[in-house]
Amino acid sequence: MPIAVDAYTMRGVASGVSPRPGHIREAIEQEGRLVLERVQWRPLDGAPAQSIREASIPADDILIAVPAEPDMLPVHAQWHAIRLELGPYVVEGDMPTMPGFDPGRALTRPTGEFVLLRDVRLGQRSPETAVSPERRIGDCALVNRYVVESVQADLMLGFFFPGAEMIATQQDPPATPALGGASG
Repeated sequence: MPIAVDAYTMRGVASGVSPRPGHIREAIEQEGRLVLERVQWRPLDGAPAQSIREASIPADDILIAVPAEPDMLPVHAQWHAIRLELGPYVVEGDMPTMPGFDPGRALTRPTGEFVLLRDVRLGQRSPETAVSPERRIGDCALVNRYVVESVQADLMLGFFFPGAEMIATQQDPPATPALGGASG
């Protein structure tokens, strides 16, 4: 079944339909490119949108891929709020880790070029001001982990995003139960 996809690149957004069955991550990582049909190309430079019959976008050129149908979300995951800056975009969403994940002790490292996020919001970066993503773009998205420039998260995720600046955010401290007995 074809899947509608928005592919965000440095120069614009290609919205089209992937004719390949299966998950978008598999299509991109196995073939090294994303083929889209019936494409609407929206450049970031303000030029008018164009309709294109077919586009083949190399995986390295895709910063963010957003399928219309959610890709496989992990079932038993802990979700961590994350903010990423990459190319002309700011992305906020939730990133999954397995229960008990400790980045300092993890033996397994991420595989593939893309990292999954859910509840994804997007904004355009501005060199003058801090930008908050102003619009929701999907239930899930795949982010090219090798082009991320800055990461804000409650975990240190350097091995997920090699070369990115890591900024730790504050976690809510666990609630401390009240101890019995009054002090006098």
